[in-house]
Order: sequence, then structure tokens, then C-alpha cells
Amino acid sequence: MGVTIAYSEDRFLGGRVIVRQPVRGFRAGLDAVMLAAAIEAKEGDEILELGSGAGTASLCLAARIPGCAVTGIEIDSALAALASENAAANRMQNRVRFVAGDALDQPKRDFDHVMCNPPFHEGERSPDEGRARALADEGRLADWLRAGLKRTKSDGSFTAILSAGRLGEALNAVPHRGASVIPLWPKAGAEAKRVILRIRKGSRARLSFLHGIVLHEKDGRYTQEADAILRGLRSIGWQSTSTTSETPA
Repeated sequence: MGVTIAYSEDRFLGGRVIVRQPVRGFRAGLDAVMLAAAIEAKEGDEILELGSGAGTASLCLAARIPGCAVTGIEIDSALAALASENAAANRMQNRVRFVAGDALDQPKRDFDHVMCNPPFHEGERSPDEGRARALADEGRLADWLRAGLKRTKSDGSFTAILSAGRLGEALNAVPHRGASVIPLWPKAGAEAKRVILRIRKGSRARLSFLHGIVLHEKDGRYTQEADAILRGLRSIGWQSTSTTSETPA
């Protein structure tokens, strides 16, 4: 007998995007929505997502930018097929497609923007194989970042959401010129748990650390800014800088 897989139907961007994903294993949530909100795409742009899972980030981006086209690469063929079903359920199948394949060994074509939520967790490996594959980087975080940057067009952007504790390692793997960092703080005064790293390929701008985003109020509610992003009412901007540096902090 085959194993029965339980699924949940989750809503993102205030219900505009519906994603069916396995109840067990890795499940997309806030990180995927924040990643999608950080992509400065416009109508007609082509975007690549590395490690697209059930398609949450790609579908959220496509919902925000109706004229863009998104391709997601996912090594788990069952998840890639599920993501394609999700694209159809959201009536995006004509411009959002998912393919099964190794994100680190892709077809040689470039995109206007590339994004990923790469495996970045260290330590004990999850007994759930799907969750372990999505979370445990096995020393290959730099490979993910370099692969994404390689598939980015000149003057395009490569964007990744990472554990804040891995930022120094990430910056050692990619050029500092054209790189910008936005920290995501769980609450005001708390250490950042996540950062969003964006690299504008070919830019000569110095490494910049931008004004971050506080996610929760003291009582646990989302802040007004975070809530607007999570409901798809605004994107994450990359304009104002707080500090600049030539080397990682």
C-alpha cells in the first residue's frame, strides 16, 4: 500500500493566493511571502525561483506583478507537480510554471530576477526527508548563492532570504559590490532572525545595510508594516540606507 499524504490548503496575501501543501515536512510561510515581496519585478520580467517547493513564493510574486513570468525549479518531483496544480488553481498556469530538477544544475539561461529561500539550517538533520532537504544546507549555502547569481542577467537582481547568523558566510561567497541587506526583527529590540540579501548584478554600489522590518508588536500581533506586506498591500523597498560598508559586519 502507498503512503497517504495529508495536505492543507493555506491562503496568502489576504486570501488572494491559495497554496496546497503537505501537512508534514517543510511548509512555506512568512519567509516565502517576504522573499516574494522583496523582488522589484515589473511587467514583462522573467523570474526564476530556485527550490520552489509547493510554489508559494512564486505565486505570491506573480499575484503582485500580474505581467511577469515565473519559473520554479524544485528537486522533489512530487512537490513540483503539486506546485503546478497550485498555479492552475490560482489561474496562473499560463505564466507560472514549475519543473522538477536540481536547482544547482540548471539549464543555461538567464533571468531578470532570481530568488531563493535556500537550505540554511545547521545542526541535527530532521528525520523527515522532505523537511531535511528543504532546511539542511549540508555545507552548500555558497553553492546556492553562486548558482542564483550565475543565472541572473547583468543589471538584474538575485535575492535570498537567510538566517541572520549565516550572513557573514553568505557575503563571503558573493561580490560585495551591488549587495544590500534588510534585517527582519521578530520584535523591536530583538536580534534579527532572518535577513534578506539582494545583489544587483554588475552594480558598483557599495555594500549597504538598509532600514529593517519589525515583524511583531509586543503582544504578538504583526506590525502595521509587516501586516501590509503579508497581505500584499505593499512590497519591500530597497531605497533608503542606514549604513554602508565595504566588508560584512
